[in-house]
Formats: sequence, structure tokens, C-alpha cells
Amino acid sequence: MLTRRVLLRTGVAAGVVGVAGVAALETGAIPGRARLHDALGLTGPDGVVPDVPAGPVVSGSFGSVGYSVIYPNGYDASAELPVVLVLHGRGGDHTSAINDLGIDRYLTATVQAGTPAFALATVDGGQNSYWHRRTDGNDPGSMLDQEFLPLLADRGLRTGRYGVLGWSMGGYGALLRVAQQGRPASRAIAVGALSPALFRSYDQAQAGAFDGPDDFDRHQVLGRPTSFEDVAVRIDCGRDDPFASAARELRAQLHAGGGQQAGAHTPGYWRRMLPDQLRFLGGKLGQ
Repeated sequence: MLTRRVLLRTGVAAGVVGVAGVAALETGAIPGRARLHDALGLTGPDGVVPDVPAGPVVSGSFGSVGYSVIYPNGYDASAELPVVLVLHGRGGDHTSAINDLGIDRYLTATVQAGTPAFALATVDGGQNSYWHRRTDGNDPGSMLDQEFLPLLADRGLRTGRYGVLGWSMGGYGALLRVAQQGRPASRAIAVGALSPALFRSYDQAQAGAFDGPDDFDRHQVLGRPTSFEDVAVRIDCGRDDPFASAARELRAQLHAGGGQQAGAHTPGYWRRMLPDQLRFLGGKLGQ
């Protein structure tokens, strides 16, 4: 609903397109609301990386796949901690969580604030894989099960009960990871999704995200609430994000935590929400 304050702040836009045009932007009848809200400062502040020391980061590779294991400050790289898998967004890799979001410092701040200590493990999933098996032979799910989780267990991390966190493509991937996990020995018991890239139909999907309509149907997470039984779920998405409606629908289906806040599909929004997501995941792993 347009308030007098919003109308006053959108005076320039109203002068160009009229009040009816501004109303159409606000309701989504015509595109451009996210750009308008961003220009007016209505998408909320960007998250600021905490001014705390980062903990140890151990990086390496298996085959052509890079990874990093991130520990909170005050713990060494041999600490036997619970772990959260971190799945990057489209176009990213295992370095994105630190380089784009500063997640190493958010982890330290979360633990310093009282959340039980845990580690984060980031890994390359393919820049446009959408975290599922593809016809080109890339199979991120199999890689996580057969290579990455055993590697983390060999480091002493507790992989019997683990968490998953992702944003955008990785947010979808985190949810898919839970929806298709079955009852393995190593099991995700909590998942956090930031702005998950959720599509209601193959025709709406990002080009290259799926290998055809059948592939899309096999990897749909909407409308599958029983696949998330016994898993704690948190889904956050900005109100001006193109995935906001689908995220709200899935959150309702799963009776999940999280919400819809001022924000768009940006690293600034993801950084702002990281403290809540990390606190949620660490708390569930610490139970």
C-alpha cells in the first residue's frame, strides 16, 4: 500500500509517470519496482561484515574441485566441530562465501555471540549447475556424498548430522539437497536458504538451469513438503527479489522459519541476513 511518505519520496517518479504509474510499479503490474525501491533506499541497508578476526581457513582440491573449510576464531584447524555445507550462487565458486560475503568473519561473530561453535565447508559446484546432475557429466550431489563429506569426516568434522546453507542458485541447491537425501548415514538436519532460485515451471527457469522439462520435474522442490520431514528449514528472501513469491509459497508449504524483509537479490541483502541464518543453523546443530 502506498503511504503519503512513499508518495512524497517518489515525487520525481510520479512527476514522470504519474501516481497511477507509481502505484503500478508498487504492485508489480509493470516492472521496475526493485530499481525504484533501491533508488529510494527502500530495499534496506547492506549488511556490514563484522569487525572481528577471521579464524583458520584450510583450502585444497580433489581433482578439479576446490574447497575451503572455515573455522571460527579461537579454534584450530583440527577442531572436531559440527559442520555446515555452504553452496554458492550462479557464477560463483568455493571462494565466493569469503570474498563476496565475508562469511568467515560472520562465523566468528556468531560464535562469539553465544551460538555453539561449528565450521563451514564451501566447495565448487559448477557455475551454472544448479546443484544437480547434468547431462555434461557434472553431478554436484554425488560429489558432496561420495567425496566432500568423507573428506570433511577425515578432517574430524562431525558429518553424521550436518547443516546446509546457500544463496540464489545455492539456496535452491541447499533445499534440493534436503529434498532428495533420503535416509543416509550422513544426514542434513537443518537447511538455510537465502533468496533461493525457485521456478514454478520449466518455461520460467533460468536458461541453462535444467536439461529439459523432465530434468526440471525431477528436481522440483515446490510442492514436496514430505521430503523435508524432520529437517529444520529457514528461508529468507527480499520483498523486491524476483524469487520472493515462490520463496513465500515454499516457506508456507514447509511451515519454515525466516521471512520476507526489505531487500533485493543482492550480496548486501545476503550479508544482512547471514547472522540470522548462521545463528539458526548453529543452534540446530548444537542441540
